[in-house]
Amino acid sequence: MASLPTSESTPDLKKYLATKKNLKIVVLLGASGDLAKKKIYPTFWQLYKNGFLPPHVVFVGYARSKMTVADLRKRAEPYMKVKEDEKEKLEEFFKINHYVSGAYDSPAAFENLNTEITKLETTNECDRIFYLALPPSVFIPVTQMVKDHCESKTGWTRIVVEKPFGRDSDTSLVLSNHLSKLFTEDQIYRIDHYLGKEMVQNLMVLRFANRIFSPLWNRDNIKCVFVTFKEDIGTYGRGGYYDDFGVIRDIMQNHIIQVLCLTAMEKPATKDADDIRNEKLKVLKCIKPLKLDDIVLGQYIGNSDMDGDAKFGYADDKTVPAGSKTPTFACAAINICNERWDGVPFILKCGKALNEKKGEIRVQFKDVPGDIFDGQTVRNELVIRVQPDEAVYCKMMTKKPGMFIDPVETELDLTYSARYKNVYMPDAYDRLLLDVFFGTQLNFVRSDELAEAWRIFTPILHEYEKNGHEPIKYKFGTRGPEEADELAKRYGYIYSGTYKWVSTHK
Repeated sequence: MASLPTSESTPDLKKYLATKKNLKIVVLLGASGDLAKKKIYPTFWQLYKNGFLPPHVVFVGYARSKMTVADLRKRAEPYMKVKEDEKEKLEEFFKINHYVSGAYDSPAAFENLNTEITKLETTNECDRIFYLALPPSVFIPVTQMVKDHCESKTGWTRIVVEKPFGRDSDTSLVLSNHLSKLFTEDQIYRIDHYLGKEMVQNLMVLRFANRIFSPLWNRDNIKCVFVTFKEDIGTYGRGGYYDDFGVIRDIMQNHIIQVLCLTAMEKPATKDADDIRNEKLKVLKCIKPLKLDDIVLGQYIGNSDMDGDAKFGYADDKTVPAGSKTPTFACAAINICNERWDGVPFILKCGKALNEKKGEIRVQFKDVPGDIFDGQTVRNELVIRVQPDEAVYCKMMTKKPGMFIDPVETELDLTYSARYKNVYMPDAYDRLLLDVFFGTQLNFVRSDELAEAWRIFTPILHEYEKNGHEPIKYKFGTRGPEEADELAKRYGYIYSGTYKWVSTHK
């Protein structure tokens, strides 16, 4: 499992990287876009300044815009978090950056790109990575151009594809079939940045390196599992882009369903990427397509009691089509029809413009049978907090200090910022891009996984859009539609409200 090391193992990684003699050319297609300046170039910089890249690396930006490296730098540097004592290192970084402009569907333009790349290849063996930070509408022509004109002749070629991977089963299949005709599966890296997050990766260790969880991780002991991804910002000014996808395509069909798979899968034979992805695939195959009765869809409206963009609802954005029914919130209940999980609802919740930013997996255990404490106990919960403030904590009952034997709710708490001080916690993109260099596909989505995920969500997307269903309105800054809480309650989740975890580093 390739991932960024802890500070103690950094010298070992650097020693390993020093053995890599091949020149690596990283071509960022879509270099002039928002994703490139806000996320990809800052990630390149983080890897470079920390010494996590092979010694021979060159970056080439490609886009339609007539730009220079200086222009790229001006756009990206505000997002790169450069410290005063790193300025000299930054100059070195931009010296290995280049830029080529050209169209995305022009053979001549990609022949020119190949010529410029070839000029930079100063060793006998040169590998090429093509990162598609592009709208999905140009995935097919761009990958065809790369195959026809820009593949490495002396080393390997790898393709990194950003989501969304299609809009439904049919469009995803078209893209997958196209890519499979051009490249082998081990050349294709479908990036889902949630798989690079520290606590999502920690699921593997928590589940399969601790004996205490194994006997409990099943339908006999667990009442329900709640996977949450909440954002406290809206889409104002970006609604036109968001309206093409909506919350299910943007978050639930990819990020959250991948977390569900890691939470629910059986123990793989090894840590090998395909062994793990085979187990995730089995989970997906045990899930029936969603029905409208099992999901609540909402769209936020403005909140006059708040300031800034919170005053505006989704439909108030001039970039959003009038009368748009695109959901910005979803809460769904999913059943995994296998021996371990049948009857245990996995409740998936995600949305924008909510009351907080939070991502977590909450495993709620069944009630203790034979209550002798007159209803004073609440259910145990194991919570894996993905963001912010990474933590693992277990809600449990203990005796309240004092003269009487009264239970009180408390926690066993592992808050990362308190336990692991001065340890470098890489961004998800840092890990994933390093995995591409290493050729490790564990944290990337395989084509059959993608197909099964779309099978689950495509019918409900088509039914919702065809029949013109109205999303339930909820105010900016709230927990979302009350109907979502009712859905979770209907499937057995109990929100006690008696206890709130507080980060110990604050």
